[in-house]
Amino acid sequence: MELTIAAGLASSALLLSNLASILLAASRLKRRHVIAPPAGAQPPVTIIVPSRGIEPFTQETLQRAFSLDWPRYELIFCVAHADDPVVNLVKAAIARHPKVAARLLVGEDRISANPKLNNCAKGWQAARHDWVILADSNVLMPRDYVQQLMAAWRPDTGLVCSTPIGSRPDGFWAEVECAFLNSLQARWQYTGEALGLGFAQGKSMLWNKPMLDANGGIEALGAESAEDAAATKLVNSLGLRVNLVASPFEQPLGLRTFAQIWARQARWARLRRVTFPLFFAPEILTGAAAPLLLALLAAASAGVSLPSTALCVLAIAYLPECLLASAKGWYLSPRSVTAMLTRDAMLPAIWARAWFGGAVDWRGNAMTIRAKAMTELEEPA
Repeated sequence: MELTIAAGLASSALLLSNLASILLAASRLKRRHVIAPPAGAQPPVTIIVPSRGIEPFTQETLQRAFSLDWPRYELIFCVAHADDPVVNLVKAAIARHPKVAARLLVGEDRISANPKLNNCAKGWQAARHDWVILADSNVLMPRDYVQQLMAAWRPDTGLVCSTPIGSRPDGFWAEVECAFLNSLQARWQYTGEALGLGFAQGKSMLWNKPMLDANGGIEALGAESAEDAAATKLVNSLGLRVNLVASPFEQPLGLRTFAQIWARQARWARLRRVTFPLFFAPEILTGAAAPLLLALLAAASAGVSLPSTALCVLAIAYLPECLLASAKGWYLSPRSVTAMLTRDAMLPAIWARAWFGGAVDWRGNAMTIRAKAMTELEEPA
């Protein structure tokens, strides 16, 4: 009897925490709406876009970068190697938009073992303006991209970010990635902000350049395996906050495979594990797996129907998650619940994988992520 009660209470507590996170995230998030262009003088902005390779939506994301509704901005595209196939696409886009200040910088500065940060360094040094956005090349920038980031800046802000929201999935595994990115990871990131525990996300990062330069510059972001973890710790050490945009930006996904999702989630989990271990440890309790197992244990001990118990737990777990996605205009389909189930079945294995060493994949590079050290880049075998 005591085991039944304990398991039932634990399952209920986890389901309530899941619901609380959805409510807290919903209170911070707003459905996508357009912010009008600024009426008065606004500061010029530099947008640094580290690029590598051609992806299914590269042409569209490039076009979006040249179509922003901000009075004055410059684009700096950074590519590590001159023979990268994306170079020709970037050059063509620059030629099509002569009215937008844009440059392509090629080369790599080894300021860290993080290849993305090394690629960005030259752009940071070349930036002409005090406000700098580091934007991943697969972010689908809306026309009010800069307005959205600027609107989240407060007097006590040290950094403004946006978590990626998966969109346009092609196939079931891409829908699983939507389930990871949107109503799980984005939800918990906004929950953290609501609780005063905001942390950075490297997809879109708005910096005040003089502030970062006065505190180590872009090189300071190499202090951790991931630049967003280093950014979070740096901003917190200054007594400032990491804020999130009210309406996070899309990342169109296209076709995804299980192997791609596993590699990406394993890498991110390992990075969270080595940079914020105390916050990572409870991640095993997120998703529906833990409350479902506990509820089934309680039901089996009490002689209650296991199928009915499972259906009840899954409804309590996934109905609010679907409502959150629907309310915020995120991707939702008849297969979304199945994708969420698949995601939650993967979570314990991903969590366990994060506690072990070994290389993880980053766009074809084998990276060894060590605790209390920067990422060690290795050549693929």
